[in-house]
Amino acid sequence: MRKQTIVALTAMALAVTLAACGQQSQQAADKAKESASKAADSAATAAKDAATAASAAAKDATSAAADAAKGAADATKDAAAKASDAAKDATVKATDASKEAATQAADATKDAAAKASDAAAKATEAAKEAAKDATKK
Repeated sequence: MRKQTIVALTAMALAVTLAACGQQSQQAADKAKESASKAADSAATAAKDAATAASAAAKDATSAAADAAKGAADATKDAAAKASDAAKDATVKATDASKEAATQAADATKDAAAKASDAAAKATEAAKEAAKDATKK
């Protein structure tokens, strides 16, 4: 774009210089003006094209950023759901383990009570036998 501006200014300066040299210089000046006009048109077209390309690039970058943000949000949502599921599973397992431990403790208490009852019955029987033997003597 600078190059085209320099070319346009040079063409204009040349046109002014040649204007002083007569009719041939008038024709040369006209050609220079035409050349400068074409250069200016080309510069304007290049500037428009550059602006369009920059706009498209910005639009693409914005779209990519939005997609990345959506992907991050989805990943966070999935991670939170998995953490919640894991917490639920851990709670269920802990509850089941507590129930199992309580059942085993109850069973152990029943077994101990039954054994104590049997031992008490045997002790009572032994005491009765001892009392009979004591009265016989």
